[in-house]
Amino acid sequence: MKFTVLSLFPAFVDSMREYSVIGKAIQKGLIDLRCVDIRDYTQDKHNNVDDYSYGGGPGMVMQAQPVVDAIEKNRGWNGHVICLSPRGKVLDQNMLKSLAEKEHIVLVNGHYEGIDQRALDHYVDEEISLGDYVLSGGELASMVLIDGIARLIKGVLSNENSPIEESHSAALLEHGHYTRPANFRGYKVPEVLLSGDHKKIEIYRRRESLKTTYMRRPELLAKAELSKADIRYLRDLKKSLKEDSDGHH
Repeated sequence: MKFTVLSLFPAFVDSMREYSVIGKAIQKGLIDLRCVDIRDYTQDKHNNVDDYSYGGGPGMVMQAQPVVDAIEKNRGWNGHVICLSPRGKVLDQNMLKSLAEKEHIVLVNGHYEGIDQRALDHYVDEEISLGDYVLSGGELASMVLIDGIARLIKGVLSNENSPIEESHSAALLEHGHYTRPANFRGYKVPEVLLSGDHKKIEIYRRRESLKTTYMRRPELLAKAELSKADIRYLRDLKKSLKEDSDGHH
């Protein structure tokens, strides 16, 4: 998998080489990370890449010319061009899975008030957002995207089952994890996890996953594949929570 990052601050993203999972993946040759300075492509004699917005308004806008030239010179024949933008479709695990099947992803990082719309309309394949908030630039979002995709590439993680078992992989949040000591300041690990009974542990973890998802992100349950046992458990959980709530009034 090849990542090409187009940015005004390429060294920021390039620092991922020092990060454990990504760094090891690069060393193994599973990931190729190239960070390109958009300023290298400006034709402005003062090396500017931004200008005032037509129609007025606060802030500056990144010009189409350096952004488009950077895309054209670095996308190659198979580059899938993504702009990280708060206007884009919100990133989720299914999008990461789809992107992990690409051979080459080009990430365009905006700054100031954004990028000239003509560059986005005609030279970018899709816009992606991390959520309903605004960051100073696209670099942090690019790093999140690279990390999320990299974890799905075979050989990147030492445990091949990790991406399968993690939160959102099955539209559910993950159950909690515990390690030694079994008793920490009076807080004990659930007995079932110490039982050695793998079937009971599997059931416990599934129920904890369902419970956590229902309590924190209930909208995810609409996309989850639920068994009859899951549906029964959720029904009983809702009833129990309602009884507890009524009892406190």
